[in-house]
Amino acid sequence: MSYERELALAHQWCDETDAIALDYFTAGALTEIKADGTPVTAGDRAVERALRRSIESAFPTDAVLGEEEGLAGRSDRRWILDPIDGTKNYARGVPVFATLLALQEQEETVVGMVSAPALGTRWWASRGDGAHASGTIVRVSSVASIAESHLITGGVDWAGDRADALVALLARAKRHRGFGDFWGHMLVAQGSAEAMIELAPLAVWDIAAPKIIVEEAGGRVSALDGGDAGGGGAVVSSNGAVHDDILAALSG
Repeated sequence: MSYERELALAHQWCDETDAIALDYFTAGALTEIKADGTPVTAGDRAVERALRRSIESAFPTDAVLGEEEGLAGRSDRRWILDPIDGTKNYARGVPVFATLLALQEQEETVVGMVSAPALGTRWWASRGDGAHASGTIVRVSSVASIAESHLITGGVDWAGDRADALVALLARAKRHRGFGDFWGHMLVAQGSAEAMIELAPLAVWDIAAPKIIVEEAGGRVSALDGGDAGGGGAVVSSNGAVHDDILAALSG
């Protein structure tokens, strides 16, 4: 099935919300702490409101699930929104943040878009049509060993009892860096790194869009036990070739 209309509209919506996000983007932006302990800024709220208006106008029967305003509507088609992924970066003036937008049908993600205006890059994919970055088709790397891999983590904050295993795994790699949130997954999708290891408890809006982009680029995304990562939780995305080795290392 073609999703040309959905993708075209998603580009239009992200053009609008990129401008909104950049308008609010400033070091020292005022944040509030939500009931779940995560921060939110006026930019997060403004971007989500704009996306909801646009979706309701174009697809009035579709449901919408967003990080800031929850679920609206009931439908087999559901849009998943993370208005600002990387809010802590955003509030400190760090340009690594993005708007994440995904469409699910029957709980399967069929369209995903990651728009990072301060980085000047947008990634997107639709099921069966490959992955793209700013108009160029992207593919994961072909590196097949940890020793030759560039590994990315979201940090050791959430490693818990896997901290020693994670450090040992990173020590085996050719290079490792900490690029949290969406960016590590997108670097995997475009072949700039072999794996992103995210041990924080992700929500569905954190991973729905990145997951389809990595998969359409030829990669693999899973939970730490190798199962489905679509619902969130700790996640590993990779080029596929080093995936099982990483899961085995983290289970030890």
